[in-house]
Amino acid sequence: MAALALAVLLLTLLTGSVKVTFSELWAGWRGDDETTTGVAIVLDLRLPRALAAFACGGLLALAGAMMQLLLRNPLADPYVLGVSGGAAVGALLSWLIVMPWLQTPLAVLGALFSALLVWFGARPRGERGSEVSWETGTVPRLLLTGVVVAAGWGALIVLMLSLAPDAQLRSALTWLMGDLSGATMPWKALIVLAVTLVLIWPQARNLNQLAFGSVHAEALGVPLKRTQAWLYGLAALATAAAVVTAGCLPFVGLIVPHALRLLLGNDQRVLLPACVIGGGAFLMLADTAARTLIAPQALPTGVLTALIGVPVFLILLRRA
Repeated sequence: MAALALAVLLLTLLTGSVKVTFSELWAGWRGDDETTTGVAIVLDLRLPRALAAFACGGLLALAGAMMQLLLRNPLADPYVLGVSGGAAVGALLSWLIVMPWLQTPLAVLGALFSALLVWFGARPRGERGSEVSWETGTVPRLLLTGVVVAAGWGALIVLMLSLAPDAQLRSALTWLMGDLSGATMPWKALIVLAVTLVLIWPQARNLNQLAFGSVHAEALGVPLKRTQAWLYGLAALATAAAVVTAGCLPFVGLIVPHALRLLLGNDQRVLLPACVIGGGAFLMLADTAARTLIAPQALPTGVLTALIGVPVFLILLRRA
């Protein structure tokens, strides 16, 4: 999969309205022919955008895998459950109050708040109000809660856009549709991706036990509350970092974990790093298609991920 991701990265760098050969790219990378227009376009425009796509795809796929494990639901996804909407509201709020340095913290808080709303809103309760086992929850309850939360965030986003100055309205709309054209600094997202994987991967054995249910995990000595808190916080952080970098990119966190489970199984020691690589490769391919299908114009990347994700989601919902 790592070799496949490198091949996709190379394809992304060489594909575009300006043709660049591998020999020209290699010469420019070594500094022999760095002044040519094609090589400058690759190094200054395509490479940062490709790295941002890889980081965002990996973050969303990793967040989707963690949310599906946490909620024990195969349809859990940052976009479907409104987590990305909460992050988008936080990021837009920093624009409205003209405090761009608060964009990332507010996006993280919005994503975390949304995840908590879905968790406690969908959690079943006993007749006297005492909490019962989460395993008795149903798919419709979770999905309806996520739909309501996502609709609420959507209404807040529309309200914010209606109050935004005209000069910022177009850029905000493009960003909300999922746009990587402005992602010239991918390093923050890559750092968050690396930190998230480093923090969650050592918990993979506990996560394997959690996949069989909270009662099973507690019986085997898994610190349930601490593990769930890690999943909460890291899924919110990953979603917020992706939203801040590229806006809303729907269904990446739904498609990639499912495809990789079919190929690799559900061992979290393998699945989590595979989601990082597979999600990054998938979004790089989607972004390459978005900027080449009707070149020289570019489509929002989120449009293509939605066109792929909607039929997959409906098929999964019907099967489940």
